[in-house]
Amino acid sequence: MTNKSELIEYTSFRQFGFNEGVMEGLDTVGFEKPTPIQAQIIPHVLAGHDVIGCAQTGTGKTAAYLLPILHRIIENPVKGINTIIIAPTRELAVQIAQQLEGFSYFLNISSLPVYGGTDGMEWEQQRKALSQGVDIVVATPGKLISFLNMDIVPVQNLQHLILDEADRMLDMGFFDDIMRIISYLPETRSTLLFSATMPPRIRELSKRILKEPVEVNISLSKPAAGILQMAYLAYDKQKTRLLASLIKGRDLPSVLVFASTKSKVKSITRELAAEGLQVADIHSDLEQSDRERVLLSFRNRQLQMLIATDVLSRGIDIENISLVVNYDVPRDAEDYVHRVGRTARAEQTGIAITFINEHEQSEFARIEKLIGYEIRKQMPPESLGDGPEFNPSMNKPKFRGKPGRRPKPKK
Repeated sequence: MTNKSELIEYTSFRQFGFNEGVMEGLDTVGFEKPTPIQAQIIPHVLAGHDVIGCAQTGTGKTAAYLLPILHRIIENPVKGINTIIIAPTRELAVQIAQQLEGFSYFLNISSLPVYGGTDGMEWEQQRKALSQGVDIVVATPGKLISFLNMDIVPVQNLQHLILDEADRMLDMGFFDDIMRIISYLPETRSTLLFSATMPPRIRELSKRILKEPVEVNISLSKPAAGILQMAYLAYDKQKTRLLASLIKGRDLPSVLVFASTKSKVKSITRELAAEGLQVADIHSDLEQSDRERVLLSFRNRQLQMLIATDVLSRGIDIENISLVVNYDVPRDAEDYVHRVGRTARAEQTGIAITFINEHEQSEFARIEKLIGYEIRKQMPPESLGDGPEFNPSMNKPKFRGKPGRRPKPKK
């Protein structure tokens, strides 16, 4: 059956009939035309439907649920907490809370971010605010459970539950936590589930917590045409020196590097700092205040390089990144698209480089199969010695178009 929203071409947010306060917030943050996921999801949220939204980072999914929920809160306020938004990491929770603050600037709507890593004074402030009831809570699973267990959170009139980046939450082992949170909530509510990918575990979760959901699928985009994609065949012992050689003496004001483990992130940071580069790391061992300080320095271009763990690959929302480096090949092919999508936003240009060791070649071949073309590979500089030959154990797919860039569609 064709959804009514699919028959309408939404070229303006005013077509949704938003409250004027919501429109003022949109004007302030400079939003003019809805993105495809916003055009498809907003009408269903306004109608109170359960929704499954499959879309990658950068498509505008946060606004797709925040805007109609703000409108519904203004039109039909309730006593206690109206909406709970659950996010997998503190960084994503902070970003959602910041975007929410901008959209609700002209509205009499209260919100509260709840996540770990805070001191005793902040904990007490959160406890007091929750017990009194705020309109919207943005939380990480573990911290929210700790407050729900205290039986002080007024959720009896909850209208909306949003799970953002649900696939990442399941990857991090939060399935039981999510089900426990839901056990505290009223059954009569709207539930919205957003995921960049739709593996069987997400399908199973959606069956258990959603009722007759509308499914909106914005297909995974290929890397933007403005991204120059390259790969180096390098052994692990060569990777950090290779990274330093690619950065030194080049005009790259903003470099984001993803590595697979916290220990590796720390080691890379120490070695690059010893080379005289402006670098810092970000991972779950840091206190929240330190993580926010590092991200702010990177965002303000006071810090050239940021080394991050994989878990933050979707949680860093910073524009105009010059270079993204996959120090290790992403385990999931879809994650490659998310990571390189940190650069070349808004029709800009950027560079994405992946290091491939002798054990990661089949994973990289899967990435090439997903994006539909081959990425140019080369050896490290002669001073570092030869890297491994590219010989993946799986059959390589057939490619079309020039290697290293997204093929142009035929007219």
